[in-house]
Amino acid sequence: MPGRPLRRELQGPTLRGWVWWLPLIAVLVDLAAEFIVRGREPVSFLLVAVPALAAATRGPLGTALSAVVCLGLQMWMAARRPGHFDEQHHVALYAATALIGIASVALAAQRERTRQHLIRANSVAEAMQRTLLRPVPRRLGPVRAAGFYEAGEGGTLVGGDLYDVCETPFGVRVIIGDVRGKGLGAVQTVAAVLGSFRVSAHEWQSLSALAARLELSIARNSPAGDDGDPELFVTALVLEFPPEGGEVRIVDRGHPAPVAVGPNGARRLPTAPGLPLGLGGLSPDGVDTTVHLLGPSEVLVLHTDGVSEARDEDGVFYPVLERLGQGSPGSAHPTRRRSCRSSAPTRNAGRRRPTTTTEPSSPCPWTL
Repeated sequence: MPGRPLRRELQGPTLRGWVWWLPLIAVLVDLAAEFIVRGREPVSFLLVAVPALAAATRGPLGTALSAVVCLGLQMWMAARRPGHFDEQHHVALYAATALIGIASVALAAQRERTRQHLIRANSVAEAMQRTLLRPVPRRLGPVRAAGFYEAGEGGTLVGGDLYDVCETPFGVRVIIGDVRGKGLGAVQTVAAVLGSFRVSAHEWQSLSALAARLELSIARNSPAGDDGDPELFVTALVLEFPPEGGEVRIVDRGHPAPVAVGPNGARRLPTAPGLPLGLGGLSPDGVDTTVHLLGPSEVLVLHTDGVSEARDEDGVFYPVLERLGQGSPGSAHPTRRRSCRSSAPTRNAGRRRPTTTTEPSSPCPWTL
């Protein structure tokens, strides 16, 4: 899950980098220079920078210790030259080192407070992500699935993409979607849609009715008045793998169509796209459910626009079908038979970031 490496990094690396060794290196260089010049030239001024270097990697106590050590070394070096210990310039150097040391200790304390705050904030964000976007079960009934999620904004753990999969009396059901917008408003909508899906997926036999129920949850949980977003919508795919297997049923609410990957390459499954969730009231017609048979060794891949709309340095879109087709020889996933999961935004709108793959009775990668 995203966030764990960041938290480990904030808690402190197990292997110290070169920055951590800078204060010690500066002290050793200064001592070497002192013995090379044999006290003929004052080199102790180099030690003034050591407390500031220590503040970048050490806590208040370590920084204070480095300042005391440097002050002692300066006095010892000055004492080696007769008449220099209490000389005016050396006294000013002692004072400067002490003042820099005090300031460095304060900076180190502030850095530690900030680090602890980031650790707590990162832990809360990771807990929120695990609550909203639960890990994809490896197997649900006849379906195997796998997935990966990474928020579109660097440094964040939760974004506007959503996905979930659950086993119901009607079969294994999956949702993948993308909320228009970002920030706390998008997270609030993600929570509303997923909460409704986790309850309604077990109660509504019709996929179209289930999608309508999800749309109602958006209307009921969206802020009203000036705080509301008049353009709020969610693109989503709602899928169902019946208990008897052999097919997948899809309701498309403006999301990119699933991709079936098999021995003969990758192909998009045709759907009957409807308006995204939140905009269904603009169309009096309902949304049709499409049914597709899945061939042997086929894996279903669901993704968000974070994948399909990614561009390289030349502005060329990421070739989703071509890349998936490259890894589809019969030997690539010989045991995968059907697709069943997706990850990322919901089926309606059309903005996706992650990708996911699923298949019944065989393992399948789910990337978000």
